[in-house]
Amino acid sequence: MVRTGWQRVGSVLAGAGMVLGLLSAPAQAEVEVDRGELQRALDELVASGTAGAQIRVHDARGDWVGTAGVRDLEHGGRVPANGSFRAGSITKTFVSTVVLQLVGEGRLMLDDPIAEHLPQFGLDPRITVRMLLQHTSGLFSYTGESFPDGHTEPGIPTGGPEFVAHRYRQYSPPELIEFALSKPPRFAPGGGWSYSNTNYQLLGMLIEKLTGTPWSFQVEHRILLPLGLRDTVLPGSATEVPDPHAQGYLAYPEAGELKTVDITSHNPSWGGAAGEIISTTADLDRFLGALFAGALLPSGLLAEMRAPHPDSGYGLGLESFDAGAECGGRYQGHSGGVAGYQSLLFSSADGSTHFSASMTTGALDPRDPGAIDRNIAARDKVVEIVACGTDLPDQRISTP
Repeated sequence: MVRTGWQRVGSVLAGAGMVLGLLSAPAQAEVEVDRGELQRALDELVASGTAGAQIRVHDARGDWVGTAGVRDLEHGGRVPANGSFRAGSITKTFVSTVVLQLVGEGRLMLDDPIAEHLPQFGLDPRITVRMLLQHTSGLFSYTGESFPDGHTEPGIPTGGPEFVAHRYRQYSPPELIEFALSKPPRFAPGGGWSYSNTNYQLLGMLIEKLTGTPWSFQVEHRILLPLGLRDTVLPGSATEVPDPHAQGYLAYPEAGELKTVDITSHNPSWGGAAGEIISTTADLDRFLGALFAGALLPSGLLAEMRAPHPDSGYGLGLESFDAGAECGGRYQGHSGGVAGYQSLLFSSADGSTHFSASMTTGALDPRDPGAIDRNIAARDKVVEIVACGTDLPDQRISTP
């Protein structure tokens, strides 16, 4: 998955079958300000194939929460304004924060070879902790890979009928790592950039090795409890999303027909330290604000975390996109995509604008590239309006 930031969000979901309902609900606002253009963009997002959406925005005009679409394709209902959702790869920012805290405590160094800490996998000794955090290890992603020439190499099933049939299967981190290591690496360690979920499964195991406790315990006690993130859950193998929540769906062709399955309930152990977290827009917004304010990391390590890779814009567990100088410049945070749910969490460099969002995937046909492109463009428009205060049709936000 050689994609970055906002570009990666739509492309990964479409390519993996986790792609994105046509009723909209009025916004629920915390502050009475005119957000009509943003609300219309949310409604257009739903009209393009997303089942439901919720977004939390802070900018110079104050705080605002908006929703669109339905919580359930069968029964309708308003999308909860602060409902729980599967936040996918936003997990990586939490895991990266814990790893960097351990670096700050002197328990390891960023340029330590990971093989010294996890010798059981026979990893290339050139792969460092920093490379795992920044996706420059070259390791194959166990969820599959897309290559520049257009061909793909499948990983474990994360979409389509095979995922539905085995949605409650239990995976272990060593199992996923060993599967990835059975595939050729993308490139020599440090020789490129390629997004790989395998990197963060290894980091989860590294946290456990250094602390003697699961990575999830460390995230809970170092981040969730101190920040009061009471609605954030690290489910492990628990299959349900806490109420209130919108339902997520998986659409795929079967016998020539489009089948749409409610995939809200499934075992997220395949995601683990790379993507299992469940949260709310309020909790995620509080986490990113505390992180960038220096409440979780010393300034030097926070600077290391935020330093973007020259080819991808990816820091150490942070994605980015460039909105242009007049719209806040570089935004950093992370996106997430798992079956049924897409999520966003980003802040401008100065913290003056930040937003978190969840979108539940609906009955969008993965065989229709035009429909997928329209849905991605509708999501881009929402982000542009948040960043710039208005849609910029001739200046699409893109990653460097």
